[in-house]
Formats: sequence, C-alpha cells, structure tokens
Amino acid sequence: MEEWNQTSNDFILLGLFPPNHTGLLLLFVIVFVFLLATVGNSAMIHLIRVDSRLHTPMYFLLSQLSLMDLMYISTTVPKMAFNFLSGHKGISFLGCGVQSFFFLTMACSEGLLLASMAYDRYVAICHPLHYPHRMSKRMCVHMIIGSWILGSINSLAHTAYALHIPYCRSRTINHFFCDVPAMLPLACMDTWVYEYMVFVSTSLFLLFPFLGITASYGRVLLAVYHMRSKEGRKKAFTTCSTHLTVVTFYYAPFVYTYLRPRNLRSPEEDKILAVFYTILTPMLNPIIYSLRNKEVLGAMTRVFGIFSPKKE
Repeated sequence: MEEWNQTSNDFILLGLFPPNHTGLLLLFVIVFVFLLATVGNSAMIHLIRVDSRLHTPMYFLLSQLSLMDLMYISTTVPKMAFNFLSGHKGISFLGCGVQSFFFLTMACSEGLLLASMAYDRYVAICHPLHYPHRMSKRMCVHMIIGSWILGSINSLAHTAYALHIPYCRSRTINHFFCDVPAMLPLACMDTWVYEYMVFVSTSLFLLFPFLGITASYGRVLLAVYHMRSKEGRKKAFTTCSTHLTVVTFYYAPFVYTYLRPRNLRSPEEDKILAVFYTILTPMLNPIIYSLRNKEVLGAMTRVFGIFSPKKE
C-alpha cells in the first residue's frame, strides 16, 4: 500500500461502512434511500413543470431545490456504493476534484436557495400586497441564477486550491467522498490560511444565510400569531414549519461540521454528520414538502392520480 501511495496520484476513500455483512446491509439501506431520493426529487421536478397551478415563485424555487438535491446525492452515493461492492477504494485525482467541485457547488447553492425560499415566505405572509412586485418571475430567476453562480465560483476556488496542494503523505482519505477538509491532513504544507478561508466561506454561505432564515421566520411566526383567520394561521404555520424542518436537517450538521476547529473534529463523527446533509436531507425534502402541502398533494392527484388530500 505504501508503494502504491508513493507512485500514484490517485486517492483512497476509506468509505463509510466496514467491509463485512453489517456494512453490506447498511449500504443497501443507503442505496434504498438513494433510490427514494431520486424518485422523489424527479417526481417533484416533473410535477412542478407540468402542473400550471404550481407555477409560482415558491414552487419554482422548490423545483430548483429538488434538482440540487438530485445532483447532491448523485455526487457521493454511487461512487461510495461502487467502491464498497467492487472492493476498489481508489478514486482518480481528477475524479476527486470533480466530486469535490459538484459537492461544494450543491452545498453552497442550496444554502443560498433555502435563504431565498425563506425570503419568499416572509414577503408572502408579512407583505402580501407587495408580493407580486418583490417576488416577480424576474426576481425569482435572479435568485436561482445567483445561487448557482455564487455556489459554483466558491466551489471552483476551493477545488482549485485542493488540487494544487502538494500531497506527500498517505493519500488515504478517511471519508466516503472527497471532502476538502478531510484532504487537508494529507498535505505536506501548513494549511492554516486555507482553514481560515473555509471558516469564512462557511460563514458567508451557510451561517449568515441561516441567521437570515431564522430572522425571516421569526418575523413570519410573529405575523402568523397575530392573524385573525384561524385557517390562514394554520396554513401559514404549516408552510413555515415545513421550511424550518428542511432548514434544520440541512444546516445544523453542516454548520457544526465546518465551523469547528480541526483539533475538535474526528473523521468518524464528520462522516456520520455528512450522512445527514448529503444523503438523508435529499431524501426527506420531497417527502416533507409533499406530505405537508395540500397544493402539492392536489397536483399529485391531478398528475399521477394518487395521494388525494383529505377534505376538511
């Protein structure tokens, strides 16, 4: 193994599960989650595209969230499953860079998109008369394009740096995908400057949007509390609680992972936390948004002929 490490530019991914029957069983669970996420997010994208009643800013943003989740989980799980089943844990230097780029792009873009969705709900509930102007189709497109572009630029900078780091130690990455912070211990140079940049980047793309989302929903919940209509209050609270559930599942483990100093992190803990925002969240998002949303359930009934919402 040491000879391979010294003569190859490829990396080795240790993976998520031990190479035994328990690991195989857990892998099948992850693959099942992957299939659910693929079907759920693909169905959500199709549903929003074909049902004209869902052609609103909130659902256009939701369709982009489903697209990002679909790409998100496809970046990590197939390679992890292939490595486990084949027994070949290697990933090429270029492949590692491509995986890192798409992972970081989806991570940053999704954080900004969730902030845009929170702003959409804030305007819809707190300033309904200004909603058509503030959340016009043009504004919605700008939010979506901005999320993709900013996420891609940030990802490109991190990936380019990671690919130019001199790796003179073991090339064994203790993770199930090419996560840049997991690659830093392999460098034969001091990376404290880059680690500081990771902190800054995480703050800009995750922590600040999370604080903005919290502030937005704080205002929304306050407005909902003062609503006179019991039905309107119930509908607004259901919508907001749905968004908050998604945000919590996504942001909490992500921020906790990337804002901690390296000396307080452990590879095993990082891998477990990564399961939440790379695998579980993409699977849960379409379920949460469909089962708790009467408009989506109604669209499913019209398009697929299933999940007819109960009449109250």
